[in-house]
Amino acid sequence: MFDKGKIKNLNEILQSKFKRELMQEKMILIVDDKFSVTRMISEYLVSKGFKILVANNGVQALTEARIHHPDLILLDIMMPHMDGYEFIKAFRKESNTPIILITAKIEETDKVIGLELGADDYITKPFSLAELVARIHAVLRRSEPSMDPLQMIEILGLQIFPDQYEVRKNGKIIELTPTEFEILITIAKQPGRVFTREHLLREIQGEAYESLEKTINVHIRNLRVKIEDDPSNPIFIQTVFGVGYRFHIGSA
Repeated sequence: MFDKGKIKNLNEILQSKFKRELMQEKMILIVDDKFSVTRMISEYLVSKGFKILVANNGVQALTEARIHHPDLILLDIMMPHMDGYEFIKAFRKESNTPIILITAKIEETDKVIGLELGADDYITKPFSLAELVARIHAVLRRSEPSMDPLQMIEILGLQIFPDQYEVRKNGKIIELTPTEFEILITIAKQPGRVFTREHLLREIQGEAYESLEKTINVHIRNLRVKIEDDPSNPIFIQTVFGVGYRFHIGSA
């Protein structure tokens, strides 16, 4: 039985101990029903300069996220009361905060389900804490507006505002996850260029990437659902069979 008192006490200790030093640092919400896991990850991330909150199930995580607005969520899949998948379904209705799945499951389909629901990345247990931090930095980087001044990109009613981190279709804002936005802006900046799946994986995950090409396929499919009039016949994001994807600027 998970001790709720422990999790509350851990939150209080972490927030009190590092309140002054880390007020400007990124806040990570760790969601896992194993106290030993949350404590291990918490202590390591704090040592790397992050502020930390913890929750032991999806219901508690929703409350913590709504109150504290973390910069990123580390989310276990298998939990009581509300598992990771159900959390993503509920949370994505109200926030595009980056989510990294932490799971013991190794089946490819489980990872794909999480990505399809709106997770930005995943890491499979067992993993090194150094690798986890690399993943966190990569995902957080995607959620930050570009430091390079980039002009708005517009084509056929689709507008991409890199500096505002915003996408509009026919004037209506389209909600994208940080990973989806990063992929879109990467290919849109160089229309016509063909990007391999491996290139896009490196672009969004850095050197910490896992070579699971289906990860990119799922993000592209999610993007098409959001920005294309007919996702089965895409105009903006075209597939180059056997190679990868490109941003198309020609006539429909």
